[in-house]
Formats: sequence, C-alpha cells, structure tokens
Amino acid sequence: MFQGFTPESVQFLWGIRFNNERSWFEAHKQDYLLHVQQPLRQLAAQVQEEVLRRHPKLQLNLHVSRIYRDARRLHGRGPYKDHMWLVLHRPAQDADGGTAPAFYFEIAPGYYSIGMGYYSATPLTMAKLRARMDRDPKPMEKLARTIARNPDFRLEGEMYRRPKGSKGALLDPWYNRKSIAVSWDRPCEGSLFTPALVGEIADSVDLLLPLFDYLSTLDADPEPGKCKK
Repeated sequence: MFQGFTPESVQFLWGIRFNNERSWFEAHKQDYLLHVQQPLRQLAAQVQEEVLRRHPKLQLNLHVSRIYRDARRLHGRGPYKDHMWLVLHRPAQDADGGTAPAFYFEIAPGYYSIGMGYYSATPLTMAKLRARMDRDPKPMEKLARTIARNPDFRLEGEMYRRPKGSKGALLDPWYNRKSIAVSWDRPCEGSLFTPALVGEIADSVDLLLPLFDYLSTLDADPEPGKCKK
C-alpha cells in the first residue's frame, strides 16, 4: 500500500541531479529502489484502481517511467532521470510518444505535479482543435471556464510566435498554442508524503476528464480543409 513518498525520495532525486553518473547511482541504488521506485509503483497501481472504481467504463493503461534514459537521447545529460512519473492513457494511444492526451503525476527534486495533456501534440492535432473551435466554440468555452474556476491549475504549452487567430480572451490561450497541458505544481511537502496523494490525483482526473474526452476524439476529425467521405 502506498504510504507516501519520503524526504529521502526527494533527497535521492537531488542527488541524481548533481551526480548523474553510474558510480554514484550504484552506490545509492538501494535508496532508489526503496524510496523512489517502490512508492511510485505502489502509487501508480492504487491511482489506476481508484480511477477505475470512480469511472468503471474508463479504460486507461498505466505507464510508469524508468530511471534509465534512452541511450540514444542522452545529449550530455547523464544516464539517469532526475524526475519520475506515471501516465494513464487510453489503450490505443502511445504514452511514450506524447502525441495523445494523458493524465500524469510527476515527482522531481523541487516539486511534484499533477495534470493532463500532451507531452508534444502534433501540428495536425492542434490544427484539428482550432478547426473545432472555429466550427463550434461553445464546448471548448465551457471546458475553459471549468479550468479557469480552479486556480490551482494552469494552462501550459509553447505559444506560437505568430498567433493563428483570435477567438476572444477565453479561448485565445488555447487556440494559439503548439501543445497544451493543464497542471499544477507544488513544493515537495504536505500530501506528497501521505496516502492522501492517491485521492488528490484521482480528484484531478475527475476534474479534467471532460477535457480529456474532448481532446481524445480529435484524431477522428477530418483534416482541416477536408471533408469526411
């Protein structure tokens, strides 16, 4: 059962950030297994179970990050990750590629984060989202207002240097991004160290599920400028 992360969990992640090399990791591997890997896997399993209990028809696959970086993508950053995460995504969607929306939890040396969105949406996906807002802005306006009423959450994602258009103050931040995610970050304290974290993540899924459902259906939309046959 997940009992919470510990100060040692955060301490280990700080250690990796400043000592990202095999010799340091091997000397502290038991700390990683006990204080990071074990509680993260326990948290992931219980979150998946709780979300399923609340939403029996919502089938989400679970992906838990490994600490080892892809050797093809090191780029001088060291062989280990200094932040770890879990992702809940629809079975047909790719959790690693980040091109489909997913729920996530992340723990890093200085913060932990809960949210939903794309790691890296494709230009076509964002074009489809803009086309939807052009055709019928009201559903997205309703979703945007729901997010705006929850000040803990913020909209993230790189903005286009040249706006794609204007849909008004409410929708412009959604309309003119290259990718989108909705999340909140908190310092490594409080519920991070308690079993209550499971409920926090599940509550966030409850709040963000309508937006998740809306984004999840974008793939089925026709390409902008084309009509379904």
